[in-house]
Amino acid sequence: MTEEELVSAPRSPWQNAYVERLSGSIRRESTDHIIPMGETRLLLTVRAYAEYYNTDRPQQSLAGNSPTPRPVEDVGQIIATPVLGSLHHRYSRAA
Repeated sequence: MTEEELVSAPRSPWQNAYVERLSGSIRRESTDHIIPMGETRLLLTVRAYAEYYNTDRPQQSLAGNSPTPRPVEDVGQIIATPVLGSLHHRYSRAA
């Protein structure tokens, strides 16, 4: 074992803050609001959330911006596009 490696106790997820943060986000923002009817539906929901999280969701570490940069739209009517079965929305402007 090198100096950079950290060992956590088996079955102790609270010792890994990154995994705990991710699993908490998935639970709070996605799976707490649905009743998945089977493993396949749950996996589809988690994958859709991962796609939303990695592209459109505003990130605190990015000063409130999303990971995928978008141009600033300051003219037009605001349109809300449902994401994850309307649990979240992506906002844009129509010219």
